[in-house]
Amino acid sequence: MTLRIANCSGFYGDRLSAAREMVEGGPIDVLTGDWLAELTMMILAGNRLKGRPGYARTFLTQMEQVLGTCLDRGIKIVSNAGGLDPQACAEAVSELAARLGLTASVAHVTGDDLMPLGGPVVNAVTGETLTATPITANAYLGGRPVAVALEHGADVVVTGRVTDAALVTGPGMWWYGWGPGDLDALAGSVVAGHIIECGCQATGGNYAFFGEVPDLAHCGFPIAELRADGSSVITKHPGTGGLVSVGTVTAQLLYEIGSPRYLGPDATARFDTIRLEQEGPDRVLVSGVRGEAPPATLKVAVNHLGGYRNTMTLVLTGLDIEEKARVAQEAVWARVPKESFDEVHVELTPMLPPAGGAGTALLRLTVMDADKAKAGRAFSSAVVETGLAGYPGFYGLTPPGDASPYGVFTPSSVDARAVRAVVTVGGTRIEVPHVAPPEGAPEPEPATHGPDGAGGSPAGGPVRPLGTVAGARSGDKGGDANLGVWVRTAEQYAWLSAFLTADRLRELLPETEGLAIERFALPNLFALNFVVRGLLGRGVAASPLLDAQAKALGERLRAVPVPIPLFADALENDIS
Repeated sequence: MTLRIANCSGFYGDRLSAAREMVEGGPIDVLTGDWLAELTMMILAGNRLKGRPGYARTFLTQMEQVLGTCLDRGIKIVSNAGGLDPQACAEAVSELAARLGLTASVAHVTGDDLMPLGGPVVNAVTGETLTATPITANAYLGGRPVAVALEHGADVVVTGRVTDAALVTGPGMWWYGWGPGDLDALAGSVVAGHIIECGCQATGGNYAFFGEVPDLAHCGFPIAELRADGSSVITKHPGTGGLVSVGTVTAQLLYEIGSPRYLGPDATARFDTIRLEQEGPDRVLVSGVRGEAPPATLKVAVNHLGGYRNTMTLVLTGLDIEEKARVAQEAVWARVPKESFDEVHVELTPMLPPAGGAGTALLRLTVMDADKAKAGRAFSSAVVETGLAGYPGFYGLTPPGDASPYGVFTPSSVDARAVRAVVTVGGTRIEVPHVAPPEGAPEPEPATHGPDGAGGSPAGGPVRPLGTVAGARSGDKGGDANLGVWVRTAEQYAWLSAFLTADRLRELLPETEGLAIERFALPNLFALNFVVRGLLGRGVAASPLLDAQAKALGERLRAVPVPIPLFADALENDIS
């Protein structure tokens, strides 16, 4: 019997009605959703410092809407909304159930919290040792503790920091009895989890070819029909808006990944073995996923306070945009010297002018400093003081304000054997030790980049925006950005693979100049994935960029005009 796992949240702040929509929209076996991102852990840490709960409180709002129905229908609920305090979140769910007159077995998973740390934190990307004092340090647990909680009769499972995919892999382990050696099945469930964990991004949300998506305003959330061999069908409830197609699933597969070897605590999933097939309207079959042993370490997300920051945004209009930006900066730094701050970031973002009209640009001035007063109104008021003594057409988008604290994310790792998850259910505490895969299981090989294309002159053809044939999706990976680009046919992929090298990406996206770029080929998806090292600096919470999460990096690339051949096999698929 197929296990139907429905998603109802892709981030802390997603659509509150989604849980009710998924429970009432059709048959499901498990309701899950992702509330945690690297930035969310920092937000929850700030809440906890202010005496507020360290978990996602909107989860309780959703539970109030659906808990009774889920209990009546036997629908299990699995959530990482516990954040930094899964025990308190679970207790709040139990209190909610009692208030509603319901009897629910609520389990919680702990063990991911590594504070206080017993040794130095080494950045897994740069090799640098962290000198600041962490305020959070959480290992990414796998799906095994979730499975244990469900095996012990839990109706609701609340976790802290687990991998996004663990919310699907765990129920799959429980339902099908997968063990550590069932690497292909586990890897398939990891892929299914990665596809649905971002909510509507798998069903047409944020899709490059959004004109193909019907009724996006009422986009349905995704469902993974998970099978015993780890294959799955991605779908959504009938009658909902959105689209489930090979394209929308490809887009999500490329989101926030690095190497085609997708490392996880339960299995390493080979994204270069995924096969996608349109099985029917809004039904995409995901099969063929090969699994390798998980790495011997777990990823650890470490956050520390970096200081204080403040941003003022000025609007520049008309002629001489760059000269106006220079005059504006000179006026500000004459009042508060640029060198007096720990860090200063200046970003000039031009806008396309309307036909025959004046150009417009945004000038963002961001200062960072350990001294809150220096980065606060002393800076923002100095910007406002230039209002009548600066460039023509002066106006701003931000009123003078105080500085706010910001956090810095450090990716690290820990020996998986040193982390022991604990499941608490029905007053019983169950330790879940690390279990290595059996001897002889295929080990994850080092990441391979594959050929970086021919790198020659672009093939001839009319100059058109790259996005007329290529889709893209981008996002953040700590201080790095990922950019996935895909096309629809083998002929288009042969061109894309030869044309879009790492060097050419630097030419097309000037913001990547001077940064290390890794390129990975995914020919089974007609896709390339790029990892741009250091584009986001010290992580999303500390990034001063307007696009601090690199969400629009792919769309900026798609807008760049390049020579594109007139493909013989799929001109009708071009989106003009």
